[in-house]
Amino acid sequence: MSWTRAFVFSLLSILLLIAFSSVVKSSVVRDDSKPADAPGARRQVFMAESDASNFFKRRSRRSPKYYAELQAEQQMKRAASERRREYNEEQRNEYENYVEEDRDEINERTRAMNEQLREYHYDGLYPRFHWFH
Repeated sequence: MSWTRAFVFSLLSILLLIAFSSVVKSSVVRDDSKPADAPGARRQVFMAESDASNFFKRRSRRSPKYYAELQAEQQMKRAASERRREYNEEQRNEYENYVEEDRDEINERTRAMNEQLREYHYDGLYPRFHWFH
């Protein structure tokens, strides 16, 4: 029996707190005899049909684009192509530098190897073509 009294007492205390809280006071329905400026509120919520049809879409899919829209699109395309061109040019320059260094290194190695072979096979009878004609 004591648990039912505790339960009822807690429910009543919660009801009392809810009744006197500020949240409940702000949600109370007012009982005014005159309506609260209905035409003004209606004007703020609703708009004309012509405005409503163009609210989310400014133009249809097949209508021509606006000049400013075209200009912005072209400017974005030009900037993207410029960035792409600069990137490709930079990559090409890096590759050309790499190829040039690699070619120089290969030429240096072959020149050094040829010189070593020439020194190894030298017999003091240069130029050979005078002796074998």
